[in-house]
Amino acid sequence: MKTKIMKAIALCLALVLCFGSAISVSAAEVADAPIDESQKGSLTIFKYDLTGSENAGIWDSSYVSTGVADESGVNETMKNYALEGVEYSFVKVADIVQFTESTADNRTDNHVEVLYAIDKVQGADFLKALGLENGAQRYTNADALDSAKYFYQSDVLIHALSAALTANSTVVKNAMEQYIAAIGGTAMPLTDSFGKTKAENLALGLYLIVETKVPENVVSTTDPFLISLPMTSVNGTNATDGGTRWVYDVTVYPKNQTGDPTLEKTLREQAADTGKNNGTSGITDGFAHTGTASGGDTVEYQIISTLPAITSESTYLTTYTFVDTLSKGVTYAKGDVVLEFFTDSTGTDSVAKWTEADGKFTASYNSVDAGETMTIAMTQTGLTEINTSKAVYSAAGMVNSGYPDLTLRSTYAAKLDSDNSVAYGDNGNPNDVVLTWKRTSTNYSDMLADDCHLYTYGIDLTKKFSDGNGDFSKVEFILHNETDNYYVKAALNESEGVYYVNDHVANEADATHFIPVSSGKVVVKGLEDDTYCITEVRTDNGYTLLKEDIEVVISQAETAALCDDVDGSVEHHLLTASAKVDGNPVTMLEDNGSANAEAPLTVVNTRGFDLPETGDNGTMMFTIVGILLMAGAAGMIVLTLRKKRNS
Repeated sequence: MKTKIMKAIALCLALVLCFGSAISVSAAEVADAPIDESQKGSLTIFKYDLTGSENAGIWDSSYVSTGVADESGVNETMKNYALEGVEYSFVKVADIVQFTESTADNRTDNHVEVLYAIDKVQGADFLKALGLENGAQRYTNADALDSAKYFYQSDVLIHALSAALTANSTVVKNAMEQYIAAIGGTAMPLTDSFGKTKAENLALGLYLIVETKVPENVVSTTDPFLISLPMTSVNGTNATDGGTRWVYDVTVYPKNQTGDPTLEKTLREQAADTGKNNGTSGITDGFAHTGTASGGDTVEYQIISTLPAITSESTYLTTYTFVDTLSKGVTYAKGDVVLEFFTDSTGTDSVAKWTEADGKFTASYNSVDAGETMTIAMTQTGLTEINTSKAVYSAAGMVNSGYPDLTLRSTYAAKLDSDNSVAYGDNGNPNDVVLTWKRTSTNYSDMLADDCHLYTYGIDLTKKFSDGNGDFSKVEFILHNETDNYYVKAALNESEGVYYVNDHVANEADATHFIPVSSGKVVVKGLEDDTYCITEVRTDNGYTLLKEDIEVVISQAETAALCDDVDGSVEHHLLTASAKVDGNPVTMLEDNGSANAEAPLTVVNTRGFDLPETGDNGTMMFTIVGILLMAGAAGMIVLTLRKKRNS
């Protein structure tokens, strides 16, 4: 709809008397007088944002330009929508000629009219772009006036320009922009903060005006238009003296469609763990502004940007660069960046896919205080494809060029480190991206920013013995992730007394056995939000192992706090963590100023029960008792034998 509005506005501008463009003027009244050939003309342009003013309900399409200065009208109404950094170029394409013919000259008519004399050589490409190549549709009755020129009636030029733009505005715009550059057209100063630019001391004649440079937010240039210097005033919104005077100083009020690209950065853990993603490469499969990972995990990042509209060479992109920053504790994989263009926002209809080896973009890395940066910059080859490809818009009548409005997906991977550079807990590990883009007015650029946050946590286990005498070095625990069904591997940083997670393993035999340090602590850092099972597999001699495993659940919840984006243009909520030990909520510990970083618990081993003693005293007692029993038995035998003898 906005493109149609722009075409309608441009056509109206072209149709205003003598091809005037939405105009206001400053000129002395010269009623009934011919053109004063000694005078010079001037052209003033005020450039405004049509899209912004329409969205705000400011612009009224019923406005009719008049040729009268409208400082209290258009300029006052649209002052907050001025476009700075727009360049217009102009070239004189015809002289104004008054032609008389009569039947006495072997003509078919008796009349006088104004014609426009176009040089056959200098105007060849101009006429070709209008479909008037080699003098087609010229007023042949005037051929004898000058053999080096073609003579045209205004109606023919108006119709040809309108028809050409309707048939294929992008092709015609490009042709006119190329023509004005090749023929040595003059570039006007860039529009200032009021949207104004001016050209003075112009020779009288018919001028082609082309928008040749635009700032980053302009998505559709004004159609090329023709201005006659001088022109005749017209009636309209703020004037009623149309047709009464010549206008030598012409002011036009062309308007542009504006718009910006979009930007979103998201992440996911690479492994297709339970609840994280389904293991596909899809844009929507598990990617979010916030995510969690364990130490050593590979994290996949994607940057999604909707490219701005490209309608002609003046709107070509000259810069499209992403500067991505990973916080300390997260490290780029490097060499794995892929750019892919889709016609849809869900990433199902791919148009093109680029790798670094294709030479269409570069990926460079640098260390900064915040961590690492990666700059993805389009090369000239890449920009040319973005600006001119016919893969999407190739049909006649197209109003776009290249890859406008396509979804650009940039992907890369990084690793969550296994050391104290990582932020554990609610602070998270923020990762920013800034998009900078420019069009042909290269001194004017704009930026968009977004970020995502990667979270990871820990467990702080304190080991105790009930009598305070046990040996910590004889104690061992293993840690199993119940949610994703893997055992945790970690490496002990002896100077810190901290285990940093660095891998997942499937077999218990390969799991790390966590042994308390001399203080009795087992601190494990680098755990994602999941359910964990802690098993005590060994304790010191004389102490009792735990009867059951310990369940530790680390959970995340969205907070009211919003992320602190670079420019505040995108909002998403930060997360906070909580933990339960065997179903009981615990207050998580902070880590380096980051709240809710580690789930605390204490494991106490009690003494085992003593077995009955079986030392020397017991043995002697058994011996004495045995001897006494034997002696008693012997005595009984002797008494029995004596009784028998006596009998």
